[in-house]
Amino acid sequence: KQWYQRRVAITAGEYKSYLSMSVEPESWEDFEETVPKQQLSNLNINASEFVPNVFAQPFVPKFGGAVFTPPQQQQQQQTNGHQVPVKQPEIVDDNKQAEEPEVKPVATEPAVTNEKPAPVAAPPPQPKPTEPAPEQVKPKRATKPKVKRKDNINIVFIGHVDAGKSTIGGHLLYLTGQVDKRTLEKFEKEAKEMNRESWYLSWALDTNDEERDKGKTVEVGRGFFETENKRFTLLDAPGHRCFVSNMIGGAAQADVGVLVISARKGEFETGFDRGGQTREHAMLAKTAGVKKLIVLINKMDDPSVEWDPERYNEIKNRLSPFLKQCNFNPKSDLIFMPASGLTGANLKQPLDPKVCPWYTGPTFLKYLDDLPCFQRTSDGPFRLSVVEKYKDMGTMVMGKIISGTVTKNQTLTIMPNKDSVQVMDILIDDEESDWAESGDNVKLKLKNIEEEDISAGFVLCSPDNLCRIADTVLVQIQIVELKNIIAPGFNCIMHIHSAIQEVSFKELVCSLDKKTGKRKMDPRTQTPIRPRCAKEGDVVYAKLQLSSAICIEAFSDYQQMGRFVLREEGKTIAIGKVLKISEKLNSVSTN
Repeated sequence: KQWYQRRVAITAGEYKSYLSMSVEPESWEDFEETVPKQQLSNLNINASEFVPNVFAQPFVPKFGGAVFTPPQQQQQQQTNGHQVPVKQPEIVDDNKQAEEPEVKPVATEPAVTNEKPAPVAAPPPQPKPTEPAPEQVKPKRATKPKVKRKDNINIVFIGHVDAGKSTIGGHLLYLTGQVDKRTLEKFEKEAKEMNRESWYLSWALDTNDEERDKGKTVEVGRGFFETENKRFTLLDAPGHRCFVSNMIGGAAQADVGVLVISARKGEFETGFDRGGQTREHAMLAKTAGVKKLIVLINKMDDPSVEWDPERYNEIKNRLSPFLKQCNFNPKSDLIFMPASGLTGANLKQPLDPKVCPWYTGPTFLKYLDDLPCFQRTSDGPFRLSVVEKYKDMGTMVMGKIISGTVTKNQTLTIMPNKDSVQVMDILIDDEESDWAESGDNVKLKLKNIEEEDISAGFVLCSPDNLCRIADTVLVQIQIVELKNIIAPGFNCIMHIHSAIQEVSFKELVCSLDKKTGKRKMDPRTQTPIRPRCAKEGDVVYAKLQLSSAICIEAFSDYQQMGRFVLREEGKTIAIGKVLKISEKLNSVSTN
C-alpha cells in the first residue's frame, strides 16, 4: 500500500527514471530522500484510506509477451482526494501468434463509488481439439534382452545302479565350489556313523533319508556349477530298474549324457549284459534327445583294476558297437575317458603320468568347458514341458524350455487346461532372473492358477501359438525288445517328454525296410503291405489310441515333444516318433 502511494505521487519523468533502475535500492528510506520536498506538499493528507477493487480482473504475469509502456498523456481523475489512472497499459494475449497479436482492451479500474460495476461478459468457450483414436497395438512376443551370459548346458548322469553316478556328481560340485569343505566334512562324519564311509560325496545330490539309507537314487537330483566359459545344470538320474520312468524324465531335460561305467571286475558285465541298465539307459538317452554321450569309466583306482589299460580297452571295445547301434556317431558324438569319482582323478586335474601314463586326453571338466554351443530355437513360440510342480509362496513349476523366450510378468497359456497364467518370478540355478531362453532349466512362479490344477506333462506355451492336444496319432515305431508280438489291441505305456499315458495299438499301417527306410510294397498292386502283427526288430507305421488327450507335437515341428518310448512290465519294448496328429478319432491320414 505504501509503495502504491509513493508510485502515484511521483511525476511521469521520475517514474521513467525509476523504471530504468537495474536494481531496487538497498533501502526505501534512501529512496525517500531522492524525492524532492516540493512534491511532498502536493500529497493530500486528508485522503481517505485506499479501498481495493474486488471486482478487478486478476493479475496475470506475462513473461516475454507484453511490454509495459507508460501512457503518453496520463489522464487523472480526482476521487476522494487521491489520483487514480483512468487507463491501464494494454496486455497482449499469449495464445495468439507473435506476428499478428490480437490486443484485447482491458477494463479500466473504476473509481471507488457506491455504484456496482457492470458484469463482464465471459469469453465464448473454445472447442477442444479432438484427439485421434489410439491405434490397437498387437501384443508382441517376448524377446531375449541383449544381455550376454554363459551358455547353459544340461548334463544327465546315467548308468547301472552303483556305478558311482551320485559320487561323481557330488565331487564335481565340491571341485567347482558349489559345496564347501565344511559341509563335506559333515557328510563324511554322518556317513561314517552309518558305516557308509564311501557314500558321503553322493549325499550332496541324494538329499532325502530314504536315498541316504539305501544308497540308491530315487528322484532326479539337481545341481549347478560353472566353468570358465559355460554353466551347467547337473541331473543325477536313478540307476535302479524300478525308477526308469524317473530316469526318462531326467534324460528328456538333458543335452549331454554321461554314461558312468564301473570298471570293477563283474560290475561292468552285470550292467551291460541283458537285464542290466547300461544298455537301456544308453538307448533311452538317445531317444530322449541327448546329443552327445561321454562314457566315463569309473573306479579305475579299484584294486581289481589299478588303472589297467587292458580293462579300459575291453570295456571300450564292447560298448562301441552297441552305442553305434543306438545312432551315436563314434567320431562326433562319443568320447571315452577313465576316472575315479571317489578320489577325483581326471575330473579336474590331469592324471599323474606315473599312475596312468597311457591316457593323454582332456580331463572331464576341460572337455565339458570346450563343448560347442548347441543350437537353440529362442525366436520360436514358447514351449515348456512341466516336469514337477510344488508350492512355495505360490505355484511353482519346473522344466526345460523347449522353444522360445520367457520374461517376467509375461502372460502364457497352460495346456491342455487352456488357463491363462502370468509369470511372476523366474529362477535359473536357484537364482532370480528377468528372462530365460530355450535350453534353460528353470523354475517359474505362476499367478492365476493353483498347484492342484497342474500335472506333469502339461505344457506352457504362447497364447498366440498353442500346442496341439490329441488322442490319436500316427507314429513310426522300432521294436527293440519284445518276447511276444504286437497286434491291434496291444496295450502299453507311452513316455513322451514329461507325460506318461496308456496307449493302445489301433492299427498297423505298413512296414518299413530296415536298409532303405522305405515302405514295403506289394509287387502286384504296388500298395503298402499292411502287416497283421509286428515282432522284435521290425519298424512299422501304426495308429495309436491314447486313453486321454495329452499335449503332443509332431516330430518335424518340435523334436523334444515328438519323441516317445513304449514300455511294458518294466521293460522298454519300442522307441518311436510322432508323424501326424489328429484331435479326432479316425481322422489321421496314412498318406
